[in-house]
Amino acid sequence: MTEQQNQSHGLTLQGRSRLTMTGVTEVVSFDDASVVVSTPLGTLVVQGQELQLKTLDGGNVAVEGQIAALSYEEPRPTGSWLSRLLR
Repeated sequence: MTEQQNQSHGLTLQGRSRLTMTGVTEVVSFDDASVVVSTPLGTLVVQGQELQLKTLDGGNVAVEGQIAALSYEEPRPTGSWLSRLLR
């Protein structure tokens, strides 16, 4: 396991209106339709309507609003295209 995989990350969704996340390393972007955060398990995209960040405290983030979807983006491979091809 890598060091990133050992770090704690969790999600709690309450009634599709409040999402609590732990283990967030960075809030990449946010607006009323999406919140993008970095976690030890990859980039998490929260989509919905009227989204608001409510808590930003030591890796804990709360989002309130009408939450429609949660999805993790796969990490992009690093290195040159040739090194990725030869893996």
